[in-house]
Amino acid sequence: MEIKKKEFTYRGKTVEELKKLDVREFAKYLRARQKRSVLRQFQEIEKFVGRAKTKIAKNKPVKTHQRALIVVPDMVGMKIQIYNGQKFVPAEIIGEMLGHTFGEFAPTRARVKHGSIGVGATKGSKFKAKK
Repeated sequence: MEIKKKEFTYRGKTVEELKKLDVREFAKYLRARQKRSVLRQFQEIEKFVGRAKTKIAKNKPVKTHQRALIVVPDMVGMKIQIYNGQKFVPAEIIGEMLGHTFGEFAPTRARVKHGSIGVGATKGSKFKAKK
């Protein structure tokens, strides 16, 4: 008995069906906040997708500072680099990212890694034996 991997659907539609839709038609499937954002900036989204497709055709990396753009079906499969304020973070767009913003995939704050205390960090560390 073969186990098939479940195909990804977004609101009952496959990614191929969604790719046939216009950006404004896709907005109907989004939640209210994302729908409002897409309908306000659909021209920016279409411009980004067009620019990205030409760069991908030339084998150039697609870099962007636009962290507020909503992921639409035309972007699925693209490898883009999103600026996090310090560097460009690579991200591959997959179906599960539909409706999310680019900024969610490039965190601006690094995870805190607590190490051993340094000398002078606290009053008590002054008396800690030096290794």
